[in-house]
Amino acid sequence: MPADSPARPIPSAPPLPGGNFSLDVVIPVLNEAHVLEKSVRKAHDFLSREFSCRWRLIVADNGSTDGTDEVARRMMQEFPEVALLQLSQRGRGRALRLAWSQSTADIVAYMDVDLSTELDALPKLITAIRSQGYDVATGSRLHRLSHTTRGFKREFISRCYNLFIKAVLWTSFTDAQCGFKAVSRRAVEELVPQIEDQAWFFDTELMVLAEKQGYRIFDQPVTWVDDPDSRVRIMKTAWEDIKGVLRVRWKLWRNAITPIARASTAPSKL
Repeated sequence: MPADSPARPIPSAPPLPGGNFSLDVVIPVLNEAHVLEKSVRKAHDFLSREFSCRWRLIVADNGSTDGTDEVARRMMQEFPEVALLQLSQRGRGRALRLAWSQSTADIVAYMDVDLSTELDALPKLITAIRSQGYDVATGSRLHRLSHTTRGFKREFISRCYNLFIKAVLWTSFTDAQCGFKAVSRRAVEELVPQIEDQAWFFDTELMVLAEKQGYRIFDQPVTWVDDPDSRVRIMKTAWEDIKGVLRVRWKLWRNAITPIARASTAPSKL
């Protein structure tokens, strides 16, 4: 299969009564056959219950070899709102880039397959973009009103990383890498083509570009429970993220990121 090509065209979302906007929610996956069905069922049930707009749940499989795509196809047969986007190359950022760029929805979002973030926060992200004029809405595990459950090592690394970002890039959002975000169509079209990273730093780069260019960012406190089966290689990912921060810092120093006048650059303070 060619790189970055879908297994089949993503079907249009079926219309639901009462909605006047469209939403695509992406779940990027890599070798998640063991948990995908449970997560898709839970997310599908929540979206069906909470949203009366046109929506889709897109599984973005980036290079799985464990039958993840077969699970996704079973879910597609059962639920018409579920779609599969299949890439031969790995990279969470690569999967999000392709899924969001192919989407025509008014708002796009994504969530990690482990659903560590409580889904009740999703309507708040969507409302912030749809009704309150924000361009990017993100869950924040480090917000003062958030409730998180995770081990000391991951908590320490996460806080140090976000402090590093603030110190080097002079940012004000609270959590760069929470796997729970929503973005307006305008922000997708204007920001995503500027993002260079194809992996885990994609989130941070999106947030930094948004803030530096004047897009409004909404910080949403969340309830978040660590997944003990997480496949993220923490130290390797942290090192790649540090290199990404330094790359973006170099671009800022060279004035290679051009600010765009917006109504406000500051995240919400709840």
